[in-house]
Amino acid sequence: MKLSRRTRVAAAVAGAASIALLATACSTGGGEEGSSDEPITLTVTTFGTQGLDDLYAQYEADNPNITIKATNIDTGGNALTDWQTKQAAGAGLPDVQAVEEGWLSKVMQVSDSFTDLSEYGAEDTADQWVDWKVKQATDADGRIIGYGTDIGPEGLCFNGALFEAAGLPSDREGVAALFGGEDATWEKFFEVGKEYTDKTGKAFYDQSGFVWNSMVNQLPEGYYTADGELNVEGNKELEARWALLAEGAANGLSSAQTQWDWGGGKAFTDGSFATFVCPGWMLGVVKGQVEAGGGDASTGWDFADVFPGGAANWGGAFLTVPTTSKHPAEAADLAAFLTNAQSQVASFQAAGAFPSNIEAQSDAGVTGESDLTAFFNDAPIGEILAARAEGVVAQYKGPDDSVIQEQVFGPSVQELDSGKADGPTAWQHAIDLLNELVSE
Repeated sequence: MKLSRRTRVAAAVAGAASIALLATACSTGGGEEGSSDEPITLTVTTFGTQGLDDLYAQYEADNPNITIKATNIDTGGNALTDWQTKQAAGAGLPDVQAVEEGWLSKVMQVSDSFTDLSEYGAEDTADQWVDWKVKQATDADGRIIGYGTDIGPEGLCFNGALFEAAGLPSDREGVAALFGGEDATWEKFFEVGKEYTDKTGKAFYDQSGFVWNSMVNQLPEGYYTADGELNVEGNKELEARWALLAEGAANGLSSAQTQWDWGGGKAFTDGSFATFVCPGWMLGVVKGQVEAGGGDASTGWDFADVFPGGAANWGGAFLTVPTTSKHPAEAADLAAFLTNAQSQVASFQAAGAFPSNIEAQSDAGVTGESDLTAFFNDAPIGEILAARAEGVVAQYKGPDDSVIQEQVFGPSVQELDSGKADGPTAWQHAIDLLNELVSE
């Protein structure tokens, strides 16, 4: 699995456009209607900033007999721990469980403990989502166990004011060209970063962990091969990218921030770093952090249609219905509603969660103006993310992907940022942890 995909800080509340959208949203998303008008409480567990709160209220308004009790866990990693604990106990699971892409393979190992949503119309509506999203949620027996929420195509967030002060291009097109445009590479990213750091004496990116995660995610195969075999030790592509990352840290490009902290947002406003890797859902995180740190749109953050190494996807989630639900039909209907086109547009406007729903991707609520576009210097965020989604191929995530990312490489990334170990030493420490924590 990847790093935890969300932040503790709430995303921006959707603007007037999303409120108008919600008012027109239908109450069902393609699943079957609930079986009766009997009062029902549906429990939902999500994580991070998925932009669903207003949708819950809309669904309750359209279905007066249903009350939604929602629990939101701060990060995807903590949500995994919560799910595993309850799954092992066989009790306490919600009616609707959000599952992160990174730990979907772990869920698939017990897919028979999730409702086959085909029984509630999922096969009939499958063409609403990008095909690879549906394939990810389909188990070996052909059962569809999850409705897709967002996907995470990545662009590059940058602070135009800091770039300008360093004598670098500060407009979106200029920044994209600076990194190589369609031919952008990680080598060029670190080269520009060194130039920036040499000129300013300041770091270029917040910390090495998110950069490493992005570097791994865009490979055809990451920590696992496509057929499920471990793919770390002796992987020359990973080793080459690790060497680039280690050199960048040694050159002072990393601000060595604590992941998901950033000093209460201050690091986003005080010039601690100038770039940030941004899947769509991270845009709401950046906005929330800047505002928490006392900043606003004038702080200078922008979003460019470029990403080192080409197309990359970080994150994305699914809404599932555990078989322990006493109201599977109603839960499936809620999950379908929360992932239909109109709802995914609203989620995008609230949190920058780029839709996996095809119709939503071209909706004016995604391609047009929003609170997020205004914050990011009027960047055409929806258009950029749609462009960044081209060429994305879903990478297979093995059952211990999260362990490898967080517990195997996490300590080694910190060693790089702190200067406690050079690249080869930190890599060997990761391999030692891999052999200790992960079995073949």
